[in-house]
Amino acid sequence: MQLFYTPQHARVGDVIPYYEDGKFHLFYLKNWNPYFGSDRKDGWHLLNTKDMVHYGPETAIGILGGTGSVIKADGIYHLYYCVFEQNPQRQYVCHATSRDLDSWTKHEEETFGPDETIYLPTDWRDPYVFWNEEENCWWMLLCAQSQGKTGRRGCVGLCKSADLHHWECCEPLYAPHASMAAYECPDMFYENGWWYLIFSQFTDRFQTIYRMSRSCHGPWKRPKTDSFDGRAFYAAKSCGDGNHRYLFGWNPTRTQNTWNFDPDPNHEGYDYKTYDWGGTLIPHEIYAREDGTLAVRPNPALKEVLSIQNDVKWAPMNGAWEIGETSAVVDTPYAYASALSENDVPHQGCLALDFTFSEGTERFAVALQVDEEFARGYYFYLDPKRQRLEYKSAIRMHEQGGWTFQYDVELERPLELIPGKTYSMEIYIDESVMEVYVGGTTALSVRAYDLHDRKFGLAVSDGKVRFENIQLITMGG
Repeated sequence: MQLFYTPQHARVGDVIPYYEDGKFHLFYLKNWNPYFGSDRKDGWHLLNTKDMVHYGPETAIGILGGTGSVIKADGIYHLYYCVFEQNPQRQYVCHATSRDLDSWTKHEEETFGPDETIYLPTDWRDPYVFWNEEENCWWMLLCAQSQGKTGRRGCVGLCKSADLHHWECCEPLYAPHASMAAYECPDMFYENGWWYLIFSQFTDRFQTIYRMSRSCHGPWKRPKTDSFDGRAFYAAKSCGDGNHRYLFGWNPTRTQNTWNFDPDPNHEGYDYKTYDWGGTLIPHEIYAREDGTLAVRPNPALKEVLSIQNDVKWAPMNGAWEIGETSAVVDTPYAYASALSENDVPHQGCLALDFTFSEGTERFAVALQVDEEFARGYYFYLDPKRQRLEYKSAIRMHEQGGWTFQYDVELERPLELIPGKTYSMEIYIDESVMEVYVGGTTALSVRAYDLHDRKFGLAVSDGKVRFENIQLITMGG
C-alpha cells in the first residue's frame, strides 16, 4: 500500500477532481511524459477514493486530451477538456457527456477556440466550468494569453454560457500582465464571503498560487503568502466534500531528464536532476484562516493508516543534549549541535514532533537519511531570521554541490517563526516522496531518491531548541 498514489509503470499528471455521494472521483492525465512502457495508456484515467489513501480500480475513460473539468447538470455529467495542434500552434476546448462517469459521448461540433481579438490562439486550455449563481449562468475559466504589447500576457480567460453547449468569449477574469506563460489549471470557488481563484504558473515562478476577492469579478487581492507549496507540487485543483476542501496536485519525478537540462548524464543518482512532468498524487487539505487567507495541512486519513508507534532513541553527536523518552533539548549558543537517531528512516511512515526555539536562535533542522558522520542527508531547516522552511538535499554536502547548484536555496516556504511558540511538524515518507507540514499551515513537497536506510537527525545552530512529543509512526501489517 502507498501513502501517496503513483500508478504502476506510469505517472500522475494533472488531476481533475469531482465529488459526489461520499466519494472523490479523481480523473487525471496519465503518461504524458516520455515513458515508453509496453503497457502505456495515455489520456484521462479515473480513480475513486473516499479518503485519498485507499483507491479503487483505475480505469481509462477514452478521452485523449489535456486538463479540464467535470460537472453534473440535470442528471448529465459534462466533461470539458482541451486538444492541441502544432504548426501553427493552436489549442481548443472540447465537450463530452455521460450518464455514468465511465462511458462518454464526444460532441465534436462544439469544439471551439478563442476569440482572437481578445486572446491569442496559442493558449486556450484547461477549461474549468462552474455555475455562477450571482450571474445566473455557467462560467468557464481557461488557461490563456491575452492580446497585449509585451510578452507578459498570461491570464485567466473567461467564457459564459446559458446551456453548457454554446459559449461566449469575454474579457479575461484576471490579467495582471506579469507572467510570460499562460496561467494553467485555473480553479475557482466561494467560501465564507470570499472568492478564491487558483492557478499554476511556470515562468516568473513555478508554483500553484491563489488570489482572493469579495467579488467574483475581482479585483483580485494577492495575499502575503499566495502559494500552497513549493516547486515540487504543481497543477493543483481543489474539490470539497461539504466539510473539507482538498487541493490535488502532483509531486514530480526526477528520473527521465524530460527537458534535457541535466548537467551530467554520467552522474550516478537522481537528486540533482531536473523535474519531470507528472509524478505522485498529493492531496493537501486547505482551509481558511480568520482573515480569509488559505492555509495547508495534511490529509487526516494519513494518520489512520499509520498505526505502529516506534520508540525513537537519539545519540548526541555534538553539544550538550538532554535526551528524554520523547524529547531532545539542546542549548548551544555559539556552536552547531547535532543528534542522530538509532532508528533507520522507514520506507513508509511519519516522523512527527513539536518544536520550540528561544530568542536569537540562528536556525535548526530535522534531517532524514543522515549518515553516521552527520554529513550527507536531507535537511529541513527552520530559519527564524529569514522566516522560512528550507530544504537542502544531500548533494549540497558534497563537493559537486558547488557546481551543480548555482544558487543558495534549493526549496523553501515562507513560514512565520516566533520565539517561544510551539509548532507541530510532520514529515511523511513514501519511498522517494517526502511531504512536510509545519504548524498546521505550511506544506513543502520534496522528491529524494539517492539515500536510503539511514538515520534521522536533529541539528541546532547557535541557539536553544526543544524537540518534544517525538513520534515515529509506521504502517501496520
